[in-house]
Amino acid sequence: MQTKRILPVIIFFILITNGLFAQQVYDLSQVINLAKMNSLSSLQAKNRKENRYWQYKTYQSNYKPQLSLDGSLPDFNSSISPVTQPDGTDIFIRRSLASSDLQLSISQAISATGGRIFAGTNVQRIDLYGDNRSTSYAASPLIFGVTQPVFGFNELKWDKRIEPIRYEESIKDYNEEVERVAIRASNLFFSLLLAQISLEISQKNKINNDTIYRIAEGRYELGKIAENELLQLELNLVNSEQQVRQARLDLETTMLNLNTFIGNPDNQEVTLIAPAEIPDFPIDVELAIQQAKKNRQQYLAFKRELMEAEREVAQAKGQSGLNVNVVGSFGLTSQSNTFDMLYNDMQDQQRLAVTFQIPIMDWGRQKAMKNTAIANQELVKNTVAQEEINFEQEIYTLVKQFPILREQLKASIRADEIAQLRYDISQQRYLVAKISITDLNIALKEKDEAKQNYLQSLRDFWSAYYTIRALTLYDFEQNVEITY
Repeated sequence: MQTKRILPVIIFFILITNGLFAQQVYDLSQVINLAKMNSLSSLQAKNRKENRYWQYKTYQSNYKPQLSLDGSLPDFNSSISPVTQPDGTDIFIRRSLASSDLQLSISQAISATGGRIFAGTNVQRIDLYGDNRSTSYAASPLIFGVTQPVFGFNELKWDKRIEPIRYEESIKDYNEEVERVAIRASNLFFSLLLAQISLEISQKNKINNDTIYRIAEGRYELGKIAENELLQLELNLVNSEQQVRQARLDLETTMLNLNTFIGNPDNQEVTLIAPAEIPDFPIDVELAIQQAKKNRQQYLAFKRELMEAEREVAQAKGQSGLNVNVVGSFGLTSQSNTFDMLYNDMQDQQRLAVTFQIPIMDWGRQKAMKNTAIANQELVKNTVAQEEINFEQEIYTLVKQFPILREQLKASIRADEIAQLRYDISQQRYLVAKISITDLNIALKEKDEAKQNYLQSLRDFWSAYYTIRALTLYDFEQNVEITY
């Protein structure tokens, strides 16, 4: 007997437990944290950050010694080719030979001058096949050299100025992208919250309209209300049923969008908790602009764009005049028919080459390129100046709006409470025939509008809250910079 009594309780407990585990309850901060960890946008931001890191490491490697081993083992060639004879004539002879070479070299870029110094060693072997079969060796045990452009464009120097800024941009851009994920998550949160509360409102309205309609039917049969009023109440009931169906559809759509973004599997049922507290902290405009300039990627981008425009002018000037390139090397060399004697008789070897290029007539091409770069530099300066103004103005406007949005939210909370209380009173007065159906419908409409206004004010406030964080990368509530 006791078992029969306990069994329904156990079943009820299991059903309730399963329901709790199947449904996820989140507040705003939890949704944002899930989005930062699991959303595809956040993962893509991490991928881009890693990609830019390795690009920066590639740039850094250009300024470090490069050690390489080159060779061919062997290079066999059997063909008819011209051969110079002792008397200076050339005749075509079929030859079969194999050449092998091995070279070990190290080089170092000189960023200050754009040149490069190098050192190396190499050994070569040639095997001639046929009637006059022979083997010979040549070696350069040690060679030092330098290549140095003169009057030309020094790309290494400009990269050393620009690439660190570009890498720092990528770090700050990652912080901004994570904050943009928070903004997106906040918008999806309030879209679902709005759908969730809209469904609750429509369901309550349906129940109230159904109750009022049933009472009105009895009053109509007693002749206390006109048929027109009864039809109006029936129309209200039909409309409320339609609103429930639409609200359910909106809820399913917004829930799917949120679950997809935060990485919830299988579109779990989610219930949201509206933020109960309104953060109340001052935001100084000057501090906001100062932190934005310090922390934002965009402000570094302004600096980089100006440098890149300056680099283009330097490149155009460097390519439009006299270009000279100096190549010099010295070292030791030797040759022998046997490998064991190859390094016995070392001889000096030197090389010096000065090459130059002077444009004489190019129909104004070099001048046009230089003037184009100069004009583009002026355009970039003016564009950056305008973007800096827009940059500061956007922050200034939003910071000034933020306390207004806070006060609007407080007012909308109070308006929602008043409208709900007024509707409750109006409903009771209608049931005792103290007001008309028109007055009741007005109270119902104002109640729903007040709730919608409250939710929109709540959404606007928190959207502005997270947008300010993203625009400044500064948490004014905790007074700390935002980094990830």
